Amino acid sequence: MHAKKINTADAPPPHMQLIEMARGHWMSRIAYVAAELGLADHLAEGPRNATELAAATATHAPSLYRLLRALAGLGILAENDRHEFSLTPIGEALRTGAPGSARATILTIASDWWLSGFGQLRYSVETGKSGFEKTLGMPLFDWLAQNPDQASLFSETMVGVHGMEPAAVAGSYDFSRFSTIVDVGGATGHLLTTILRHHPEPRGILYDLPHVVRDAPRLIEACGMSARVSIEKGSFFDRVPNGGDAYLLSHIIHDWSEDQCIAILRHCRQVMRADSRLLLIEMVLPDDNAPHPGQILDLMMLVGPSGQERTEAEYRALLGKAGFQLNGVIPTGSPVSIVEAVML
Repeated sequence: MHAKKINTADAPPPHMQLIEMARGHWMSRIAYVAAELGLADHLAEGPRNATELAAATATHAPSLYRLLRALAGLGILAENDRHEFSLTPIGEALRTGAPGSARATILTIASDWWLSGFGQLRYSVETGKSGFEKTLGMPLFDWLAQNPDQASLFSETMVGVHGMEPAAVAGSYDFSRFSTIVDVGGATGHLLTTILRHHPEPRGILYDLPHVVRDAPRLIEACGMSARVSIEKGSFFDRVPNGGDAYLLSHIIHDWSEDQCIAILRHCRQVMRADSRLLLIEMVLPDDNAPHPGQILDLMMLVGPSGQERTEAEYRALLGKAGFQLNGVIPTGSPVSIVEAVML
C-alpha cells in the first residue's frame, strides 16, 4: 500500500507560508477592534454605512470605513453598492451573546494584557517561568481573581475555546451509571450541564472559586438544570466536595505544576470511594508527535499558568504519584480525550 501523495501545486511557497504565520497577529487585532467597538451589535438591525457606524462608535468615519472594508475582505461583513455594510454568518457570530462566545473569546485572547503575556514566550522558553506572571506581576489566576470583569470574560472564553468539546465528551462516555457527578473547577457549568442534558439520570455538583461561579446560576438556569445542579464554592487546593460517583476535571490538570496537580488529585482521592471514577478531560498529546492542537496549547500553558499538556504515558505517571491507576484514554471525536482513572 502506497502513501497518498499530497498535491502541493496550489500551496504558497514555504517563505510565504512563514510570512502568513507572522502576519497572524494583524488578523487578531482587526477582529479585536471589531469586537471592542461592538460593530456586529450595531449591525444587528440591518445594513449601515461608515458614517452612521462612526457616529455610533465615536470613531473617524474614513478610517472606520477602511476597517469595515478589511472586515468584508475577511468575510466577516459584506458591502453593497451603496457602501453599506451588513453581517455575514461569520459576522453574526461576533454579536454579544451569540452561540460560541466568539466576541468574549476575542476580547480575551487578542487583548493587550493577553498578548503582552504571550509576547514573553522566549522568556518562558529560556527560563521555564510564566511570561504572564512576568507582565502581570502575579500568577494569572491570582490576577483574574482581582479583576472580576476579566474573570467573567475568561470563563466565557473557555466556553468559546472549548465549546465543541462538551457535546463530544457527553456522547463518548456512559455518564448515566453515576448518581452524582462532581465537576471540580467547572467554572460556569458549561460541560456539566451539557453532560446532564445528554444523561437524564445523574445530578451534578459544580465546584469552583466564588468569583468564578458567580456567573454559573444564569447559565444553569438557561439550560433548565437548576433542579439538578448544586453549586459549592471553594478551592481544589483546599478540598473538593464529597459524595461523588465521578470526579470530573476539565482542563484543570494542564494548568498547574506537577506538585500542584498531585495536591489536587489527592484531594479528589480523599473523598472518592473504591468504585468512584476520576475523569480528566484534556488534550492528550500523541506519542508519535503527529500534528495536534494540544502542541500549541502546551506553549500557552508554559507561558500562561506554567502548566503543560501531557502524553498518555505522562498522565499514567502523574496519576500514579497521586495514588491512581489509569484505566484508559477514551477519544471523543474532538481534540480532547477522557482520561479515566481509579484509586490504587
